[in-house]
Amino acid sequence: MKRIYVTVGVLTVLIILSLGWWLRGTSPANSNNNTPKIFIVEQGEGVRSIARNLKDQGLIKDPTAFFLLTKQTGLDSKIQAGSFRLNPSMTAREVAQSLTVGTEDIWITIPEGQRVGEIADTLEKLMPNYDATWETVLEKNEGYLFPDTYLLPKDADVEAVVKIMRDNFDSKYATLDTSKVSLTENEIVTLASLIEREARHAEDRPIVSSVIHNRLDIGMKLDIDATLQYIKGYDNVSKKWWPNNITNEDKQSSSLYNTYGRAGLPPAPISNPGLLSLQAAVNPDETPYLYYITDKDGVNRYAENLDEHEENISTYGL
Repeated sequence: MKRIYVTVGVLTVLIILSLGWWLRGTSPANSNNNTPKIFIVEQGEGVRSIARNLKDQGLIKDPTAFFLLTKQTGLDSKIQAGSFRLNPSMTAREVAQSLTVGTEDIWITIPEGQRVGEIADTLEKLMPNYDATWETVLEKNEGYLFPDTYLLPKDADVEAVVKIMRDNFDSKYATLDTSKVSLTENEIVTLASLIEREARHAEDRPIVSSVIHNRLDIGMKLDIDATLQYIKGYDNVSKKWWPNNITNEDKQSSSLYNTYGRAGLPPAPISNPGLLSLQAAVNPDETPYLYYITDKDGVNRYAENLDEHEENISTYGL
């Protein structure tokens, strides 16, 4: 009988201790502090990581209690990525619920090599304040809207969005060693924008860069199809921004962007390049190549002269 009493007593103590731990762990981190803080949940971030970050920022008392609370209530599967306005006077349950109902910001991903029209399409779908005037501002920054994943304020205007992207570009551009090339920043970004559209694979970027540099050095026209695609713009038939239906008539365009009709680089970028293409623009491989084609599998085939180039065209069925 004594053992039963002892067991019951121990269990009672454990229950009381557990209840006390639970109540303390889920109570406000500081009930006297209601100063708001912006808390960010990254895309794909797990609840354990979120709980640790909440604890580090003084928004909850106990990460284990928070984790168990979200599992118990099913809130773990409802937590969203984004930024949230929280304060230390909130209970763990209030914090968890806040992470499931709307965010202060919006996650937006801009892939490498998109042109302003594509970026505008994305912003129009996701940004509440978007209107038709945004595209005009975006167009002035073609090439400098650095491709990345951004957490943008819901109420941001186009100037704020552009500043965030251009600041990111500036920080990335500052890492480049431009000492090997005699090009302006605009020329480097323009060259990188061509590389981004012409090289599907990372290993091809420095080689494509070498072809462009080699042609520029001898005053040879670049003959880059991506510039014709840029001139054509959005194609209503194929529903694409980069249509494949390039014709001989397109090559006769009087546009300054027509690299079939004019030697040298286009006057400005045709897309928004990523860091690898910017690096390739200022650090090309040393090759003798003047030509390349991309075969049906996306593999680039290079040639030193026109005969080799025509052989590649024949061999790879283009």
